[in-house]
Amino acid sequence: MNGMMAGGMARWAGRGALVVALAVLAGCASSGEMRERHPDDPWEGFNRKVFAFNDVLDRYALKPLAQGYRFITPDPVETGVGNFFSNLGEIRTTLNSLLQGKGTNAGVATGRFLINTTVGIGGLFDVASRMEITGREEDFGQTLGAWGLGEGAYLVLPLLGPSTVRDTAGLPADMVTYPTTYVEDDVVRLSLTALRVIDTRAGLLDQEALISGDRYSFIRDAYLQQRRFEVNDGQLGEDPFASDEFDFDDTDFDDAFAE
Repeated sequence: MNGMMAGGMARWAGRGALVVALAVLAGCASSGEMRERHPDDPWEGFNRKVFAFNDVLDRYALKPLAQGYRFITPDPVETGVGNFFSNLGEIRTTLNSLLQGKGTNAGVATGRFLINTTVGIGGLFDVASRMEITGREEDFGQTLGAWGLGEGAYLVLPLLGPSTVRDTAGLPADMVTYPTTYVEDDVVRLSLTALRVIDTRAGLLDQEALISGDRYSFIRDAYLQQRRFEVNDGQLGEDPFASDEFDFDDTDFDDAFAE
């Protein structure tokens, strides 16, 4: 799924009118009937064009590379590569946890980074998880959400895939808080970025079987649900049993079981 590619930056400031115009022009179905708009996806026409562009690149470039990478890479090595990049992400989680006032999660992320970097040999082994030291990943898009900023419209970015206006605004901060950004050697930095992208894509190969129906809609809905789940720290909504308006009386069931 092309939306899981490594971080980058895209700016749409000042292009709102153009995006809306393109969405209106491209928003009709092939039959000529107007496609029903998704409330979170007002720019669907534009987004579908970008999605199609990304999908072609994924199908003919990224996916074959990921399949080749998986074929030639032993499972322990592939796991180690994934652990290495995940470990680097603990720094971003620590910073964003602090920005959200989540001191406990920041401490967990810091502990995970120190343990996996040392005992785990540079993060190749996830020793912290084996010690049951786990936390929640945090990024700047989640931080903006925790600060009360609305997610805005759904947006598909060229090369980067699914996003929202809020998540797009958080991309620059995510980029500067990822350690490989500061590798001075261009060849090494680009090589690490390419390896991260290919490794991430390889990890998604098995999940493609879950996609059904319209790929665009499936990925959009899955992305929005996942991000809302993450921003709310796993809470999908209020517990109806905790509401003052929910009045439960077990005597209401007496008649139902009366003979």
